[in-house]
Amino acid sequence: MKLEIGWLVNLILCVCVCVCVLTGGDVCITGHDSGPVFEEQPSSVVYPEGLSKGTVTLNCQARASPAATYRWHVNGTNVPVGDLRYTLVAGNLVISGPQYGSDGGSYQCLAMNRCGTILSRVANLKFGYLHDFSGEGQSPQTVYEGAGAFLACQAPAHYPALSYRWFVNDFPSFVKPDGGRWFVSQVTGNLYLAKAEPNDTASYFCFTTIDMDISTKSTFSKANQLTVQPDANTRKSAPAIKVRFPAETYALAGHTTQLECFAYGNPIPKLRWRKVDGLLPSKAGASAEGPILTLPEITFHDEGVYECEAYNSEGRDKHQGRINVQAQPEWLQVMSDSEVEISSELHWTCVAAGKPRPSIRWLRNGQPLSTQVINLALEDSGMYQCVAENKHDTIYSNAELRVQVQAPDFRSNPVRRLVPAARGGQVMLECRPRAAPKPTLFWSRGTELLTNSSRVTVTPDGILWIHNISRADEGKYTCFAENYLGKANSTGHLSVRDATKITLAPSNADINQEENVTLQCHASHDPTMDLTFTWAHNGALVLDIIEFQLNSNYIQYWDLLIVSGQLSQAGTYSCTAQTVVDSASASAKLVVRGPPGPPGGLVVKNVAETSAELRWSRGYDNHSPIGKYVIMGCSPLSSGWRTMRTEPSNIEGNAESARVVGLLPWMDYEFQVIASNILGSGEPSMSSHTVRTQQAAPTVAPSGLGGGGGDRNELIITWTPMAREYQNGDGFGYILAFRKRNTPTWVVERVSNVESSRYVYSNQSLSPYCPFEVKIKAYNRKGEGPFSQIALVHSAEEEPTVAPLRINATALTAFEMQVSWDPVQHLSIRYWRQHEREAAADRVRTAGLETTARVAGLRPSTRYHVTVLAYNSAGTGPASPKSTVTTRRPPPNRPPGNVFWKTDGSWVTVRWDHVKALGNESAVLGYKVLYKHEGQSALKVLDKGKTSVTLPLPKDNGYVVLEIRSWGEGGDGAAHETIAIIWSKRGYMKNRILLI
Repeated sequence: MKLEIGWLVNLILCVCVCVCVLTGGDVCITGHDSGPVFEEQPSSVVYPEGLSKGTVTLNCQARASPAATYRWHVNGTNVPVGDLRYTLVAGNLVISGPQYGSDGGSYQCLAMNRCGTILSRVANLKFGYLHDFSGEGQSPQTVYEGAGAFLACQAPAHYPALSYRWFVNDFPSFVKPDGGRWFVSQVTGNLYLAKAEPNDTASYFCFTTIDMDISTKSTFSKANQLTVQPDANTRKSAPAIKVRFPAETYALAGHTTQLECFAYGNPIPKLRWRKVDGLLPSKAGASAEGPILTLPEITFHDEGVYECEAYNSEGRDKHQGRINVQAQPEWLQVMSDSEVEISSELHWTCVAAGKPRPSIRWLRNGQPLSTQVINLALEDSGMYQCVAENKHDTIYSNAELRVQVQAPDFRSNPVRRLVPAARGGQVMLECRPRAAPKPTLFWSRGTELLTNSSRVTVTPDGILWIHNISRADEGKYTCFAENYLGKANSTGHLSVRDATKITLAPSNADINQEENVTLQCHASHDPTMDLTFTWAHNGALVLDIIEFQLNSNYIQYWDLLIVSGQLSQAGTYSCTAQTVVDSASASAKLVVRGPPGPPGGLVVKNVAETSAELRWSRGYDNHSPIGKYVIMGCSPLSSGWRTMRTEPSNIEGNAESARVVGLLPWMDYEFQVIASNILGSGEPSMSSHTVRTQQAAPTVAPSGLGGGGGDRNELIITWTPMAREYQNGDGFGYILAFRKRNTPTWVVERVSNVESSRYVYSNQSLSPYCPFEVKIKAYNRKGEGPFSQIALVHSAEEEPTVAPLRINATALTAFEMQVSWDPVQHLSIRYWRQHEREAAADRVRTAGLETTARVAGLRPSTRYHVTVLAYNSAGTGPASPKSTVTTRRPPPNRPPGNVFWKTDGSWVTVRWDHVKALGNESAVLGYKVLYKHEGQSALKVLDKGKTSVTLPLPKDNGYVVLEIRSWGEGGDGAAHETIAIIWSKRGYMKNRILLI
């Protein structure tokens, strides 16, 4: 998160000449003790008011050596630990039976040992409460159907914030969103109703809940009576926003922010949000089209002006407000533990960010540090804290300071015993004893005191440099250290070796991308030492054995093979041959030619309705001249990047601008530029910022024009809503023109909602099914588009007034009948059994000019009554005179028996016994044989009056499937068990199987 830089504070501890000798007391021991460091700090608590038997625990644990002891402050004074109600468990403070009047406040833990004291963050103990609602109920409200309304919650006194719900008549029948009609504000608790309906009449109760750390409490109001008066002439109304978010909202970075917006209107308004000065954050998700806009984990990028728009077919309403994002303090730089010696200087820096800008203060051992610390002494050792705070939070950074005094001591860091060096090279000998204050340092070789010369340099901090080394420089070297507390020395031996040399250096190379190249490196060195080779690419060690291959002959050479060279591998390659005493290096440059790099500095200017000008700067050509550029673009309507039309159509390699044409008006676009040369196309440039083309009048008419149907005296016109790419601007809507066919005057109506797809024209003088010529066009703020082709739409029909004539019903089988009539469009057949009520009749519908229909699913030997009715989109006409029909007796319920078969060459003959019908069954008129060969998907049907059938067998191996059933006037009888005759050239096998 990018935060505003807060305050930069430098604490400079300057030590002059003060030395303190401690002769007794509890002293922090260097290398053994450590000051406190918090591992757990207290957190704020909301405790239920009036709960007398509970406890509150404020945690505090610190790591320290020796172990820390603890104290607590409340509102700046000591907590009386040891009192019956206050107990210290380790470092945790336990408060028994917290009381509102005496225990509320700000608590802070102090952790201390002999090295110092630190303060924890502040934790607040607050008491939560929720009083009961007022005993007085609110006055009953009455609204008319279609109007908006709200019921005030008037929540009782409480802490902390409440959540609100409403229930209807009885708990827990809570109010639900119901298609956007209802809204409960979580700011005021009020209940809002966008459009009242008669069944909304009820008693409503505001239900409030408060969540505390250890409990939850709820209460509800007296009844709020709402009465909705029916209104036969309910009028439509444009949206009116009633729940408005503040003109300015302060949000805390990293937290969730919500804005509320709700509107009255008929039809029920829809809501959508947008960011006026930028794109709406994607994190808003589905809330971007609801009454509460939710922005989780808000950042400074989300600052800006937000707008809520309510819209329906009658109009729209808007409301705007600004979100300002602030931030808690956050450390950008903190101090760290330091050990310093007397007479040295210490610089501690704390940098904090936040909004508003944090203030910075300092503590030493828990006490304010009001002045700069100078003349540092041993007693200045301790725990220091940097504190950054603004109105949102306070944060602490801790560090321990130790001031040391010590005579020179080489035990922990002596001079190296053996220091090898290469002839002709240079060597460095370090002298770093522990000492406080800083000692005086000097070097000697044997009894010779070393001073600065052309080949020898002794630095003030004790480093000895010897240049242009020869064999004569071998020997012992001693460093002496002294301060007023004592003296010490340490000795090392210098050994001179042969120098390392590069004998074959790598050569410069020039390759195309994907080609291979080898860089050679050979060296000589002192044979008494090990030699290692390393390669570096632009200063970074080559470690990736996937990109590079190393060919080595152990010590003599180490060649670098670059396989399928890439643009990223161009640059300077350095080979280093190294021993423990010296090294030698040689370098070469590798040029890799390839496609161009991405163009830079892409900007979009002069954005018009269908075009925009792009300017860019040339990218790196990767050692091959740029031949041309291609411009890519994307919009919310495209699935990805696509090549754009440009002027000029071919953009040459020396160009740095072009115009993109063929864009859609009022559309958001992003662009990229890609350069190419003879070696291929490079990576695209960074995407441009999003631009929106200028608005223009619509250029196409809406499609799908049609309509018809509806209630009496209505003309319904429908169309397909215009897609976003054809709207060309805001303030979008539709203009309808319609007239009775063969009349001169057009009626013109405007529909202002872009999502509308239907218009209803009501007029008591409209004739039923009257033909109208209809056309439509779109409009926006910039003008109107062309009219569509004229479509013919009829006004609503009237129900048929004449019943069908010459009705005849005939039984086909035991389960079906056929009904016929004189031609009438759209018929409904109604039939019912004798002794049943006509109101329970089953129905069959037909369409067009059919004059017959088959009705199935009937019962056998049953008397049915039949009527036929004409229908259209307006309803159903009168019924025809009743016709009566009796279905036939059912077919035999027994399948053919004694089925057997005989093969003769490639034929099979199947025989069965005749089925005799019972008295209540229809006579058998013949038999149906259904069969198929292997590989066929459908059964073939043979109608036979005989009790046998001859069928061909498969030519090769296979099978024949048979099914035999009787038939007659009552329909098909029961089937014999399905038979499969499995055939092979050697004979056949017979089997009865059931097919599924």
